Amino acid sequence: MRIAAHCGFLWTGSSVLGSWELVGAKGGRELLAAGLQLPFLQAVSHRSPQLLLWYLHIFLSFILCRIHYHFGESGNYSLEVKILSRSTQTVSCDLSINEDPINSYLPILFAFLVYTGILAVIIAGHLLMKIDPVRSWVCKKLNPRETERLINSELGSPSRADSLSSDLSSQRLWSSAPRQRLRSLDTFRGLSLIIMVFVNYGGGKYWFFKHESWNGLTVADLVFPWFVFIMGTSVSLSLSSMLRWGSSKKKVLVKILWRSFLLILLGIVVVNPNYCLGPLSWDNLRIPGVLQRLGFTYLVVAALQLPFTGIAAENVPVSREMPPPVLQDVLPYWPQWIFILTLEVIWLCLTFLLPVPDCPRGYLGPGGIGDFGKYPNCTGGAAGYIDRLLLGEKHIYQHPSSSVLYQTKMPYDPEGILGTINSAVMAFLGLQAGKIILLYKDQHKQIMSRFLIWSIVMGIISAALTKCSKDEGFIPINKNLWSISYVTTMSCFAFILLLLIYYLVDVKRLWSGAPFFYPGMNSILVYIGHEVFENYFPFKWKMQDSQSHAEHLIQNLTATTLWVLISYVLYRKRIFWKI
Repeated sequence: MRIAAHCGFLWTGSSVLGSWELVGAKGGRELLAAGLQLPFLQAVSHRSPQLLLWYLHIFLSFILCRIHYHFGESGNYSLEVKILSRSTQTVSCDLSINEDPINSYLPILFAFLVYTGILAVIIAGHLLMKIDPVRSWVCKKLNPRETERLINSELGSPSRADSLSSDLSSQRLWSSAPRQRLRSLDTFRGLSLIIMVFVNYGGGKYWFFKHESWNGLTVADLVFPWFVFIMGTSVSLSLSSMLRWGSSKKKVLVKILWRSFLLILLGIVVVNPNYCLGPLSWDNLRIPGVLQRLGFTYLVVAALQLPFTGIAAENVPVSREMPPPVLQDVLPYWPQWIFILTLEVIWLCLTFLLPVPDCPRGYLGPGGIGDFGKYPNCTGGAAGYIDRLLLGEKHIYQHPSSSVLYQTKMPYDPEGILGTINSAVMAFLGLQAGKIILLYKDQHKQIMSRFLIWSIVMGIISAALTKCSKDEGFIPINKNLWSISYVTTMSCFAFILLLLIYYLVDVKRLWSGAPFFYPGMNSILVYIGHEVFENYFPFKWKMQDSQSHAEHLIQNLTATTLWVLISYVLYRKRIFWKI
């Protein structure tokens, strides 16, 4: 976008990135003669309808004019700045459109219609297959030996179709058996994973599929904490299952340590931008990462839950000797809560009390030009300082999401050390969901009501911490920092989402969980695979127009859909990669 000024200034900028740059001036002497310094043009954010023209001076600053307008993508605009009064130093700002913006959301609408059409065809096919004549006709067309099977079936002769029916029957029996893993958990995990894959592949280059620059939330900021949450839920169920099947706690602990080590190792060696330079390219190796954080988080939560598995409240029938109903899933685990709250106190103390050189104590900002450029090297405050001190600047993420909007120069890692504490808190809240499932086994109303209560509690805590605002609260919602308000907000959403999926998939069985169920059953393989093969065909190809949302969306949706299909084939082949 180009912003042009008549008798004033010339700016260039982008309505997408929200950045504006003064590139020239004409009639500037007239403005200076009127006592005005060179102004500063600011778009409040990359999606804000507000444009501000600031008067900046060493002693004071104020807004010369304020324009409310929704700037469309790829639009071309002119901003005309005129002097109205030299004595009062007032100006007028008029905005005009040179070139109309494009409707960047049409590709999303088209993609939605395509996938909705595919879903409608699949549903119609399932409904038709329930009609006996249709099912018989399809079977005859797909299996030429169907007639032979029908003849021999009266004599009890086995056939390929009988075998297939037997397999399907056993599969149905398996899916309804008491030992069955809840499909809702795998569906939840798969949903989080598929959105994560789509976002990592680019999300069609839409701003809401990119991580928020600093405070606030986008769709991209939801999925990783949800994955951590459902990992905690699965820990509670899997530990209980392993001990029920005769494994000793010592053996389970060894498995926990081994799995954590493998996750961290895979994250450092395999899913790392530097692996292409060779396995020994350690000079600029990024140490933190998604799998590394999952490994540490799993270790903390699983080791914390292990001593309480097998003797906890889920194995004791509900009776009058139990704690009050509202606390039945909390009081038996009070040592765990003390430990988690201690971790949170440590996070709060380090975040708000740790002295950081040349930065205000308790700083939570992005650095760079944020806060009017007062603290350019303070990105992330204590969290960034701890990572740079303990890991070194070369071994953390070099291109944080704040670098575009806030022009930060310091490296900052969103999967850093301090944020891992709150990641463990997030997983612990997921663990709480697992405890509820075990405590109220087969009591669907109790389980769903507890999920709802926990969601409300987390929502109230979030509202108190943030004052229901983006930037004005005590602790803003921030994915880069993994602030405690971010954790409580994501937990609030996670409990509600799990409640809905649990109701649809496991209670009413209105939905099988497809297609998200399949990647949820092979989550580690899908995640590592999508990272390793990200830049290879057919997951990526050279585009004709790299600025086109449509081309990016087609490529990213194709790549994501391929991983869903791969996970489906693996599921049908009974191939599951477990760590």
